[in-house]
Amino acid sequence: MRKLFVAAVAAALVLGAAHAEVKADDVVSQWFTDGMDSKIEITKEGDKYNGKIVWLKEPNRAPHESEPGKPKRDAKNPDPTHQNDPIVGLALLKGFTWDGSANWSGGTIYDPESGKTYKCTMKLKDEKTLDVRGYIGIPALGRSTVWTRAEPDAAPAAIPAATEAGAANSGASVKPAQK
Repeated sequence: MRKLFVAAVAAALVLGAAHAEVKADDVVSQWFTDGMDSKIEITKEGDKYNGKIVWLKEPNRAPHESEPGKPKRDAKNPDPTHQNDPIVGLALLKGFTWDGSANWSGGTIYDPESGKTYKCTMKLKDEKTLDVRGYIGIPALGRSTVWTRAEPDAAPAAIPAATEAGAANSGASVKPAQK
């Protein structure tokens, strides 16, 4: 019985230590959004964490849209001077700080589909999973989405390989958390 107790305590310590090992820069990586239609690169700038869209599944306008085949633009940006900015390369996450316990907070997430910006928190659920919660007012009034860690040059396995010219600019839009 004593051996079972010692084994249980040891397992609890190992699992607790694994969770406690999350470091501030563990979020620095590339992440596929929940639909695998875009990839976000999170970087550290000073003591803040920011992210930009680096890949879209559908980077260009559809045949039925104006200027078909041209790169998607931030057309709904409330600032008219940014409405022609391409979606690929767009700053999506801004101003996050590490709280010391697998959480990044104090930042915002921008939704290029609506042109709106929301408060946001991020939590590393495990080494390969990031919970991103966008909200208005308080986090309880928001919506979470789960992002999956990506290899820097990886496209989702379910998506056919992009052409050499479009590989660097592929992807789809990101819908930030909102309730």
